[in-house]
Amino acid sequence: MEIRIAVAKIDKSSPGNSGDTVETIERPNGGLSVVLADGQILGKDQKSISTMVSHRVIDHISDGVRDGAAIRAASSSIFAEHQGTIHANLNVLSVDLQTNTILVSRNNPVPVFLISDEKVDCLATDSDPIGGQENIAPTIVELQIRPGMAIIVFSDGVYNAGRTEQSIPDICTTIEALIEEQEPSAQDIADILLNRAIRLDEDRPKDDMSVVVMQVTPQSADRIRRMNLTMRIND
Repeated sequence: MEIRIAVAKIDKSSPGNSGDTVETIERPNGGLSVVLADGQILGKDQKSISTMVSHRVIDHISDGVRDGAAIRAASSSIFAEHQGTIHANLNVLSVDLQTNTILVSRNNPVPVFLISDEKVDCLATDSDPIGGQENIAPTIVELQIRPGMAIIVFSDGVYNAGRTEQSIPDICTTIEALIEEQEPSAQDIADILLNRAIRLDEDRPKDDMSVVVMQVTPQSADRIRRMNLTMRIND
């Protein structure tokens, strides 16, 4: 089997700070973790906040702390330092090779979508952002690693794209149609969902948009680990 991770993200079209940060780390006891954070201070998006949040969590994980404890420790320290002025939606996806499982940790009202056995499930239990109060714990789902499965997380800019009081786009139906028609790669899924959100916002994203996809493929070509990254630089 092979784990593939894909990210697709774009900043909001209006001037101002981006609030989304995506970071990855190799786990000290084997595996990978991906952190998606969307940070605000006093209700305004702030890149420095999401970067700080993701780094706090990653630092704990790199010390061998379990994901849930790492998130709780980061949340408690941020609340103590900033007295509730900072809020951050947070997702952590981890491949833990000690237990041969994938951990899906969420402090985010936006649901996570799971593809397994050619079906799509929405993981949408209540979940609070970190930083707003003491003793905030993540919602955690532990999944046995199986070929063909994929986990999709995204920021609220993707989830809320095109939403009005009269219209709520059905992301689950979009994902189901995608996997029925083809066998998309992780990057295909991320790109399609991001482009869909951009179109729903009439090609002018109202908020920062980030999609992270973790996919388990049945076979791997070799034992080499690869990472690809592209970033646009304005002329």
